[in-house]
Amino acid sequence: MAKYLLLKHYRGAPASVNNVPMDQWTPEEISAHIQYMRDFAAKLETTGEYVGEQALAPEGTFVRYDGEGKPPVTDGPFAETKDLIAGWMIIDVDSYERALDCAAELSAAPGANGDPIHEWLELRPLYGERPTVTE
Repeated sequence: MAKYLLLKHYRGAPASVNNVPMDQWTPEEISAHIQYMRDFAAKLETTGEYVGEQALAPEGTFVRYDGEGKPPVTDGPFAETKDLIAGWMIIDVDSYERALDCAAELSAAPGANGDPIHEWLELRPLYGERPTVTE
């Protein structure tokens, strides 16, 4: 099994087929989109492939360690994840091909008018510990 991150972007990827920004969706369209993702996660739970997921709020701040005292905080000018990343899901699957299938299915979540958005998702493997071989 290998873990993969399915990363949903606000922008930066090629435009989706149903490219209507979420802030222009009706409350019913937003609810349908969220329900699709919940149903998808529940389906992966039954196969043991679901690890976790979370939508992200648009707020965010850069923070770093800067020695003693209060850490510096900035709202830019860096490219910020609050402008780029909408949410994520982690899956644990048998193969890269299965990860591709999961990402493609998640890309079909409904958007405006209930039509699939066909959004591009970033698929990234997670670093993991190598299995320990014992005799």
